[in-house]
Amino acid sequence: MIDINEIIRLMPHSYPFLLVDRILELEPEKRAVGIKNVTYNEPFFTGHFPQRPIMPGVLILEAMAQTGGVLAFKSFPDAKGTVFFTGIDDARFRRPVIPGDQLKFVVEVVRHRREIWVFEAKAYVDNDIAAEARIMAMLKKE
Repeated sequence: MIDINEIIRLMPHSYPFLLVDRILELEPEKRAVGIKNVTYNEPFFTGHFPQRPIMPGVLILEAMAQTGGVLAFKSFPDAKGTVFFTGIDDARFRRPVIPGDQLKFVVEVVRHRREIWVFEAKAYVDNDIAAEARIMAMLKKE
């Protein structure tokens, strides 16, 4: 398990844009499972939407990508740098994510060549798929 302190050390993101609370499982170069506890205190809920808070889909995609970023960094522990989005394909949103939900991200490596990664990512609430996408990223080393 990778806790929030390790995630903060690995990732360049900080509040309010670090969207992964913990990594529950990690198989280097293959798979990672992470979680995000969604609370009413999230800053995006003040505007999305004041009367019916729903987590923006793009932030769910970002959280899945961050889980992939942790996987990339933990696959190559000596790598230092930043993970950048390079593309998103086949994104689908299946259900709203609201305060009190716990998102579970399952990210699997489809392809990895040099610094380019392709992930299949799914976000679950309970056993329901909330979102899914194919995410491309680049690990830009320092």
